[in-house]
Amino acid sequence: MNFGKNILKYKDDILGDLKSLMEIKSVSAESPDSCKEALDFVLGRAQEMGLAVKNIKGKAGHVQLGSSGKLCGALTHLDVVPAGNNWSVEPFTLTRNGGRLFGRGIADDKGASIINLYCLKALLDSGIKGENTMRCIFGTDEEVGMTDMETYFENEPLPEISFTPDSDYGICCAEKGILQLKIYTDRNDGKMLSAIKSGSAVNAVPDEAKALVCCSESFGNEIKKKSENINGKFTFTETIDGLVIKSIGSAAHACEPEKGFNAALALVDLLNQNLDDEEVGSLCQFIGYALHRETDGTSLGLRMCDFASGDLTCNMGKIRLNDSTAYLTLDIRYPVTMCYRNILARVEKSAALRGLKVEVIHHSAPLYLPKESKTIEILSSAYEDITGEKPELYSTGGGTYARMLGGKGAAFGPAFKDDQVNMHNADESIDEEKFFLHAQICLQAMYKLYTEKL
Repeated sequence: MNFGKNILKYKDDILGDLKSLMEIKSVSAESPDSCKEALDFVLGRAQEMGLAVKNIKGKAGHVQLGSSGKLCGALTHLDVVPAGNNWSVEPFTLTRNGGRLFGRGIADDKGASIINLYCLKALLDSGIKGENTMRCIFGTDEEVGMTDMETYFENEPLPEISFTPDSDYGICCAEKGILQLKIYTDRNDGKMLSAIKSGSAVNAVPDEAKALVCCSESFGNEIKKKSENINGKFTFTETIDGLVIKSIGSAAHACEPEKGFNAALALVDLLNQNLDDEEVGSLCQFIGYALHRETDGTSLGLRMCDFASGDLTCNMGKIRLNDSTAYLTLDIRYPVTMCYRNILARVEKSAALRGLKVEVIHHSAPLYLPKESKTIEILSSAYEDITGEKPELYSTGGGTYARMLGGKGAAFGPAFKDDQVNMHNADESIDEEKFFLHAQICLQAMYKLYTEKL
């Protein structure tokens, strides 16, 4: 039975609520209050629809249909990463253009959040009696560590079967481990390098970087000339304090750093090729010998791969260097069969060569779900009901709420792999027709979870 098509009758209402939600600037790294506002908006709309809701300490909440059988879940997050630069449209609103929907969060994960809400409304309006309890769970800080789900599951039970539309189709059966590190020293020890600033999120490739170099005009001219032979886009401005160098790159999600161009690594490469070790200081020295412009951790001794989940990736997301601060952050996504303690030890050994310290910002263990699991079976069936095709099982370097579900959940949609959605990048967007195809698949999955004996 194709129940999923029933979601299409709510298309205009979905787009209206999505526009309102996207105008809330719920950047978890910058504004927790706005994230709470987004949660209040969604729970408020659910109450207006006649659905049961619960707010868990302003960090997370759920909307529920039914109260019997097994507890099933669909999890999404209402927070987003910062807008960044180089948008062709206003990032914090919904823009329809050329058959696409644009805006920060349309693919990650506000679009899927509103779809989840309307899937429950469609089930409620149908009058169908459920065998199970269907719960849509909404979080507010997925992008900065998932403490929202820690709080939620301290107060609420884990669902028996769940999915999170926060990745791609088909079904993600493996998520790499995530290790986010801060590498730092007590002060800026560069003799000529006064400041560097780049990046606004640990889990994104920075698209812009700036440095202030204390040097003579003639030396600055030498740097400008040599920049022509370095891969990158640079601008130079003479100021009373020295030479300001700006590097322009392109953003990408930290799970796929090779798809971006790291402006910070390009800038440090330029500095290291023109200044000696004492002039740039220990942080840039570390980047020069341990990172280069790599995205696979080779120079850190971290290059590794397994059959279940693929290659390790390594991204430098932020760097701050000034009179009182000297640090950078690394986001490492490692294969599911590897041990994070061994990875951490190798980074610590490399950092110690320049007297740098290492702090673990966040660690999330990997996830692996066997293809024979009930979760995979249900989601596969829903996908095939709507598309007529069997879904691909794949692995990702992305981190989703699935890893919080004790092996009883998987990432499933909303993006299709032939659609470039620019997640964590400028002009995040999704094909409108595919967005509503996702809506049908999502409703079909919830229908099965709600009505079938599991």
